[in-house]
This record gives sequence, structure tokens and C-alpha cells, in this order.
Amino acid sequence: MSNRTASVSRSTKETAIEVSIDLDGTGEYRVSTGIGFLDHMLEQLSRHSLIDITLTAKGDLHIDAHHTTEDSGIALGEAFAKALGDRRGITRYGDALIPMDETLTRVALDISGRPYLVWKSGFSQPRLGEMDTELFKEWFAAFAGSAGITLHIETLYGVNNHHIVESCFKGLARALRAAVAIDPRKADAVPSTKGTLGGVSLDGSHGA
Repeated sequence: MSNRTASVSRSTKETAIEVSIDLDGTGEYRVSTGIGFLDHMLEQLSRHSLIDITLTAKGDLHIDAHHTTEDSGIALGEAFAKALGDRRGITRYGDALIPMDETLTRVALDISGRPYLVWKSGFSQPRLGEMDTELFKEWFAAFAGSAGITLHIETLYGVNNHHIVESCFKGLARALRAAVAIDPRKADAVPSTKGTLGGVSLDGSHGA
């Protein structure tokens, strides 16, 4: 198995982001986005997925947190897709059921090359710390889109807004941990009948 690491630099007029990841890490992280609550969530993502994440972002926070939140998801997703390479040997599917006190969230994903987000979670307050709660969906959509994963997130029940969003990130972490794991029975094969994931087959169809 080759080294599953990647680095991405992404700069626009709104943000400048540097990301490095190691899919076979130990959950070490260095995260600085200028948004405290988002930092906390990305740290949870790293720790519980065992994916090492280094991410620094400088954005137009004098406007609001939208661009920094969305672009950090895009950049991290790009690094994730790059580190996976041709997806050879991965388990591909992952799911998690995450309890956090009164909250229970279910996350399921497919590293399919077909980005899609199903979001069934909501919040009873507009902000957590300095972050608008509506931005959490934007982050997951951006990550799923650039990572090329089909991602379903559903909070089955919950009251505390902090617990709800944290269970979503922890659920993503545990599902990713399962999905990127190498299947020892098929470590030399791409887990698709088409022979490709995240790209286009010779016949012009997308991997599945």
C-alpha cells in the first residue's frame, strides 16, 4: 500500500487555505481557521477518524464565517480525494451511530466518486460561539462534494445544539475510518464492478 498522504493549497480573494492529511495516521491535528467552534469540530474529526489533519485558513472573517467554513470543507475534501488515489483496496462504505448524551445521530457514506449530501439535522438556535449554525450543512456539503462521497447525516433526536453538531462530525469521523480502511481480502482491487471509483471508466460511465 502506497503512502496515503496529500497536501492542498487553495487561495481565492476570500480565503487562503493550506491542508495536509495522512489517512493512515493516529488522529494528530493542528487546526487554525480563526473560527473557534469550527476548529473544535475539525479536531474531533481528526481524533475519531485517526486521520492526521493539518489545516490553516485565513479568510474574510470581518464579513462573516461563511467563506472560511465552506472553503475549508472544499480544501479538506480535495486533500481526502487526492490521498485516496485510485481507491484500491478500500472498504468503501462506512457508517456510524453516535450517541452524545441526549442526542443520537446516524451517518452513512459511500466513497463512490458521486458527491451527494442528504442532511436531516437541525438546530434550535442561530449560533454556536461565533459560528452560524446554518453553516454546518454548508461545510458537510462542501466536503462531500470535493471528496467525491455520498454522505447521509440524520440526527434521530437531540436537544442540545452543541451535542447535535458534534455528533455529526464524530459520526463522519467514524464512518470515514471504516470506509478508508484497507480490506485485506481485496487489497489489490478497486471496490467497484466497473473497476474505477472517483473517475470515468473507459466506456465513459462513472464508477459505482
